[in-house]
Amino acid sequence: MAVAKGRVLNQIRQLRTQAGLTQQEFANLVGATRQTILAIEAEKYAPSLELAFRMARALSVPFETLFHFEEEEPRPRD
Repeated sequence: MAVAKGRVLNQIRQLRTQAGLTQQEFANLVGATRQTILAIEAEKYAPSLELAFRMARALSVPFETLFHFEEEEPRPRD
């Protein structure tokens, strides 16, 4: 049985703004570019595991609070 495809969703924008950080400040804190943070927040790019863990630590939240995986609905077979 194959694992369903899906996408990585995140709560970065909400938690970053609650922490009072701009995208640039957060990027500097985690060692990324502002453009990378923008793309991750827009869910157009999934970060490396290393960066994802740095982001969670920088925001003082568990990894699972910051990111979660949403499986795609299986397509009916004809």
